[in-house]
Amino acid sequence: MKLTVNGKEMELTCQTAFEVRNQVGNPTDIVILNGFQISQDSPISENDVLSVIQKGVMPKEEELESMMMARHTPNVHNKLKNAKVAIAGLGGLGSNIAVMLARIGVGELFLVDFDIIEPSNLNRQNYYVRHLGMPKTIALKEQIEEINPFITVKTETVKITEENVKRLFSDYDILCEAFDKPDQKSMLVNTALEQLPNVKIVAASGLAGYESSNLIKTTRPMSRLYLCGDLENSARIGNGLMAPRVQICAGHQANMVLRLLVGQDEI
Repeated sequence: MKLTVNGKEMELTCQTAFEVRNQVGNPTDIVILNGFQISQDSPISENDVLSVIQKGVMPKEEELESMMMARHTPNVHNKLKNAKVAIAGLGGLGSNIAVMLARIGVGELFLVDFDIIEPSNLNRQNYYVRHLGMPKTIALKEQIEEINPFITVKTETVKITEENVKRLFSDYDILCEAFDKPDQKSMLVNTALEQLPNVKIVAASGLAGYESSNLIKTTRPMSRLYLCGDLENSARIGNGLMAPRVQICAGHQANMVLRLLVGQDEI
């Protein structure tokens, strides 16, 4: 029977998934059959795709690639693998967006921020105590390498201004705006819309506090601009930035990026 096991085509006489596991791996290995992790043995058919992964061990690149492709379906995974996404600002939004895009296998991420990690960041940003004092670009790149070492992560530790937007982001399919301050958000979005005619922008507005999660949504105010948030709740005295709503909004942005990359440009 012809099967694809960990990214390689094989001819095996096995009749079930666990027989394949026992032949190519160990009885304790994780088995993913056609994109679904199974806990009970299952019959297999010609051209099935299996991933047999040893617990607690980083798989080889082709094994991880095969596993992710099975999870995502080949057509989706290939689009993500060939994509390039830039993230401007690596705070509560940007750090979480970057991690989500790394987990789904976006082939190239470009991370831009000028700041270092300080204790007040830890309440919502994807960093740890050991990262305090490090540039956000370096700390986030290190984390992504622990999640998926086989994607390309480029960084630039620089403050984004009207003068450098075109230089920084013109080579990217999608730009995620992930700033905290409204004036900086406006500057980046307006400059990118004017100077980068082929780039889609996924921005955010209104994610502070602890209002209902259901108020956060994705809208499309312009053909190349997608806006995530509730459009009302900005950070101010008595209405701070907190992890749940920040991460919900980051999830909206990351999911909109995913939809754009697979050709779904409607909200």
